[in-house]
Amino acid sequence: MDYFVGLDVGVEDTALCVVDVDGTVLLQTEVPTDPQVIANSLKPYRRTLRRAGHEAGALSPWLQSELLALGLPVICVEARHARAAMSAQRNKTDAADALGLAHIMRTGWFKRAHMKAEGTYRLRLLLTHRRNLKRKFLDIENAIRHSLKAFGIRIKGTGRAGFDKRIRELTDDEPFTRDLIGTMLDARAGLWEQFKKLDTQVVKITRETELTRRFMEIPGVGPVTALSFMAGVDDPARFKRSRDVGAYFGLTTKCWQSGSSIDIKGRISKAGDSDVRRALYTAASAMLSRYKGRLALKNWGLSIEKRRGHKKALVAVARKLAVIMHAMWRDGTFFDDPLMVT
Repeated sequence: MDYFVGLDVGVEDTALCVVDVDGTVLLQTEVPTDPQVIANSLKPYRRTLRRAGHEAGALSPWLQSELLALGLPVICVEARHARAAMSAQRNKTDAADALGLAHIMRTGWFKRAHMKAEGTYRLRLLLTHRRNLKRKFLDIENAIRHSLKAFGIRIKGTGRAGFDKRIRELTDDEPFTRDLIGTMLDARAGLWEQFKKLDTQVVKITRETELTRRFMEIPGVGPVTALSFMAGVDDPARFKRSRDVGAYFGLTTKCWQSGSSIDIKGRISKAGDSDVRRALYTAASAMLSRYKGRLALKNWGLSIEKRRGHKKALVAVARKLAVIMHAMWRDGTFFDDPLMVT
């Protein structure tokens, strides 16, 4: 008899459920989130175990690889798909979720989540922490600007390089404020120093990688966009068509259609990796706003801007960039715009 397993993975414990081909529950238990312990719990069912499923989450890359190495036919299910399938459950508990996942495995009504290579996850970690440090740096800088307004001090015309010196000059007369703001400025300087280290790593990797160098030949595409796209896609062969990449990163409009009376086209779906979507949007903005050369893609975006507005033009160009970059990666080609002078 065939068996199917659902795993509701938690940080400390994992709810485990085994059902047979008829849906009869054979085992419901909770075990520590340890691959070897999970494998030992399923030992009586291993001979005819067909599928074991878990929902995509923070622990998925590690757990998936470890369970596969132990010989379990484990599948990572897309989180949105799993939630939709289990939304009819009256009560949401770990045990109920494990049972729902087991039935999803039994019926085969699931969509696999793509598991990226370990090196790709390391690149994503670098980009994520670089972004976090920059956000914290800007948060502190904005907090300093805002807090000084209470004393009538408004910071104007001061760039990033001269910010520290200017603030210290403006607060030098009042000891309490000087010491307080000085502490914040020291924290800001420390964050910026660490941010530059991660930023240097990003630039170094993009320079040493042939694919990202090709991506950066596109006007507007810098190291962060190139590396974010490479890490977000991981394997170009998993997309049948290049135009599917735009939808994967949430750059296509949502549709709500029912019968002949309802057919609504909404805003972009914002599905998928928000960091990649943001990077593509930033690259599109740089192309349309700051690039001064001639470019057919830029002209296309500007024509949309005249008809539909600036933001929709940016989304359209960002989606087109995703398509172009995927095609370049898949075919091993270089960016070639008919109006671009080489």
